[in-house]
Amino acid sequence: MTDHVKTPDTLRSSRWFAPDDLRSFGHRSRMMQLGYAEEEFRGKPIIGVLNTWSELNTCHGHFPERVKDVKRGVLAAGGLPVEMPSLSVDESFTKPTSMLYRNMLAMETEEMIRSHPLDGVVLMGGCDKTTPGLVMGAITAGVPMIYLPAGPMLRGHYKGRILGSGSDGWKYWDERRAGNVTDEDWIGIQGGIARSVGTCMTMGTASTMTAITDALGLTLPGASSIPAADSEHQRMGSGCGRRIVDMVWEDLTPDRIITDASIRNAAIVAMATGCSTNAVVHLIAMARRAGVALTLDDLDALGRVTPLIANVRPSGKDYLMEDFFYAGGLRALMKQLEDRLDTSAITVTGKTVAENLKGAEVYNDDVIRPLTNPVYHEGSLALLRGNLCPDGAVIKPAACDPKFHVHEGPALVFDSYPEMKAAVDDENLEVTPDTVMVLRNAGPQGGPGMPEWGMLPIPKALIKQGHRDMLRISDARMSGTSYGACVLHVAPESFTGGPLALLKTGDRVRMDLPNRRLDMLVGEDEIARRKAAWVAPPPRFERGWGYMFSRHVTQADKGCDFDYLERGFGAVAGEPDIF
Repeated sequence: MTDHVKTPDTLRSSRWFAPDDLRSFGHRSRMMQLGYAEEEFRGKPIIGVLNTWSELNTCHGHFPERVKDVKRGVLAAGGLPVEMPSLSVDESFTKPTSMLYRNMLAMETEEMIRSHPLDGVVLMGGCDKTTPGLVMGAITAGVPMIYLPAGPMLRGHYKGRILGSGSDGWKYWDERRAGNVTDEDWIGIQGGIARSVGTCMTMGTASTMTAITDALGLTLPGASSIPAADSEHQRMGSGCGRRIVDMVWEDLTPDRIITDASIRNAAIVAMATGCSTNAVVHLIAMARRAGVALTLDDLDALGRVTPLIANVRPSGKDYLMEDFFYAGGLRALMKQLEDRLDTSAITVTGKTVAENLKGAEVYNDDVIRPLTNPVYHEGSLALLRGNLCPDGAVIKPAACDPKFHVHEGPALVFDSYPEMKAAVDDENLEVTPDTVMVLRNAGPQGGPGMPEWGMLPIPKALIKQGHRDMLRISDARMSGTSYGACVLHVAPESFTGGPLALLKTGDRVRMDLPNRRLDMLVGEDEIARRKAAWVAPPPRFERGWGYMFSRHVTQADKGCDFDYLERGFGAVAGEPDIF
């Protein structure tokens, strides 16, 4: 353990428990009411274990057991663990979208840490929005933190086929709509595609965000790759508990770890993994909380020079996260990228990235490819700009048919998800493979919350003809397990009067991916006329959380954080006075 910087009397928790005054008498007496003797909590690091478990969060089904492992580690290192239930923000059941509540978790995390006698925190998350929500709040709170990723579930199986959660669900749903999947097989796939605790085992948003957090240096090295059901995951949990106690004594705070260099490292690693398009929104939000001015253009520039080397679905063709772990995991992938990373960056271990990567190696070079044999020559994501998306839009080139990389066709525009859903199931819908499907009013304010509607279903008329991809555009997001020629996160969104609101069915739309352009082929005068005639829709909310969300959420290119929570809006509130 590194020499102590903190001493028992300078611990943050000592402000609650050490003084000989009435207020601290009350704090001590309430701890004794909980059954603790004074020597168990005075002068020891008190570690908050922020647990995003719930009985409806399938990804976190193992957290009631894992929290015991964390506590065991904290106690072994001489700290006192206190579990604090946090907003679960589950992905599978939350309507209209868990993204609506990411910022709520971030605010809760920040305020729970600030207002309680915690010297450090273990953040337990993994399901898509829990990772950025927890990290964003903990960055602002500023106490030592370590992230415990939930880990991916085991591979899915049905009739000898390996199934990937999300990705194969979309795939077989299209086949079912085409009449190629029986009721019996559909039920079998349903029961075989998610067969253990843990997050999606494709490189979806959950695995993307835990890999980003790992690359940022906020987890134990390689922790993001460990399957949830593996016993190594239990040992990693207790390791997080032991390490956070040392981090408190070392005063190893987030600002020493999350820097321009570590953010850039995380972006490079994300591109090389075939990351979810959601990485853009979350990484920008996390960076802005830390005062790092990461932009869409920065991510696109890194994407152009970072090859995709993780052969994991959906951007890869063959493998899942369990295979990635057996092939060496994130440490092995980062070892391949070592010359491109700033390996002097400090991590939660107190060591540099270079030190953490010593001994890492690839055990299967088809799963984790060498840079000389990538899955795709560029990274996972690309940024588009044009008169349809002046503030940017995002696409995942490796996960769509290359024939759509340069494409022009007539727009088919839908103003709502129900309208679109009804149309695509109409076998008489007038649509061709060249048609560009457009969904609007699905952004941060319009969705509301920017739901994962961006992988618009292929119309049944085209499915029956054998087509499985077409160009689709929206201001929505899509699941990280999704794929196809889907342009997402169009900014500014249509609900606020962005150019997508002005597009009409029949207008020609052109995407030029090599030149990063997305345009409607409509004259400037006509666009101006339509803009003058545009009428804003009524607000989605008139009260409550949604009201606050709608008035303060930023656009996708800024990370969809609340404007008043970003670094630079104003001074961060200090710790509450203790009277």
